[in-house]
Amino acid sequence: MKLLLRFCAVLLFLVTPAVARQSSPPPRQDLSSRVPPAKPSDVSSIDAILHAVYDVISGPPGDRDWNRFRSLFIPEARLTSATKSTDASARPVRLLTVDDYVKGAGDYFAKNGFFENAIVNRVQRFGNIAQVFSSYESSHAAKEKPFTRGINSMQLFYDGSRWWVLSILWDEESPNNPLPPEMAAKSPGAATP
Repeated sequence: MKLLLRFCAVLLFLVTPAVARQSSPPPRQDLSSRVPPAKPSDVSSIDAILHAVYDVISGPPGDRDWNRFRSLFIPEARLTSATKSTDASARPVRLLTVDDYVKGAGDYFAKNGFFENAIVNRVQRFGNIAQVFSSYESSHAAKEKPFTRGINSMQLFYDGSRWWVLSILWDEESPNNPLPPEMAAKSPGAATP
């Protein structure tokens, strides 16, 4: 019996540290250490980060500052496009990581001009979180008529020192899905980046 008790005590001694290691949460890693350094002026406010998102993807054909783009998003952020198709087997959304977006958009932007501007931003904030419905218009040149419009739904987070983009979900305008009047034209006093 004593031998059995000693065996149990030794087994408990050996197993307890392993269980404790498995149940301890991993050490917290600062989000900023996992992305390129952000320009303080890009992440200092909701308006600033909205402006930075549109600014960094806009420009004539050529490379974009993808490190600046990455610096705006938490590492696990998602960019999601609601897709339209008459094919019932088609996926209703395209889920992208930040790097998926960089690769796909980067290839396109290298050969094509792309300018996207906010029309109206509707911001709802509670504490350190914000939801922004941002209507946009996209064109191939800065002073050109837009080829598409839509709405970006952006989720933002404030960590006590800066703002982060957690996700962007967007849908494009279509004849069956026009922009609501309050999101289609800038009005006096509307928040814009």
